[in-house]
Amino acid sequence: MAMQAVEIERLIKAALPDAEVEIKDLAGDGDHYSANVVSAAFRGKSRVQQHQIVYAALKGQMGGALHALALQTSVPAVS
Repeated sequence: MAMQAVEIERLIKAALPDAEVEIKDLAGDGDHYSANVVSAAFRGKSRVQQHQIVYAALKGQMGGALHALALQTSVPAVS
């Protein structure tokens, strides 16, 4: 069963309430998405640690309901 983009966004925002999340369905099949996640929680973390935070937020859905996620993470720009 495929995941909806809104569900991916909901799970990420539940774990990272300050996150700006942009989800795109890459293939139109509900299985292949890209996600751009910006959160202050990533500050001081390596890229691998940032991605681990997002994958943990997805609660084990990667590889199951969510087949592929091209992930970009970053911290908010300081103004």
